[in-house]
Amino acid sequence: QVQLVESGGGSVEDGGSLRLSCAYSQDTFSTVYMGWFRQAPGKEREAVATIHTRSGVTYYADASKGRFTISHDSAKNTLYLQMNSLKREDTAMYYCAASTRFVINWRLVSAYDYWGQGTQVTVSS
Repeated sequence: QVQLVESGGGSVEDGGSLRLSCAYSQDTFSTVYMGWFRQAPGKEREAVATIHTRSGVTYYADASKGRFTISHDSAKNTLYLQMNSLKREDTAMYYCAASTRFVINWRLVSAYDYWGQGTQVTVSS
């Protein structure tokens, strides 16, 4: 069974940093893209960043550029999201996602086949 398990969420003050991790099993699938999404209460799930696991090419949402960094360690089967200069509007449940297909629009929830359970990030002033 494929599993994605996020960790690293928590509560920080405005301007603080967190690093999220997503450990995954790779027994039966080969990822092409892995990404982070987030969902705030009452809002739709939105893309944060994605990485093409073989080439290392990264994609960022405008709200993430310059503050967040996505990375992938294939030897450890772990995806990371380093988040700096956090703002209150970054407060959300953060989800790890994996796609086994080539995707045209990395921002679409439907482009991803597997999802983790999420880790909560809360930023307070």
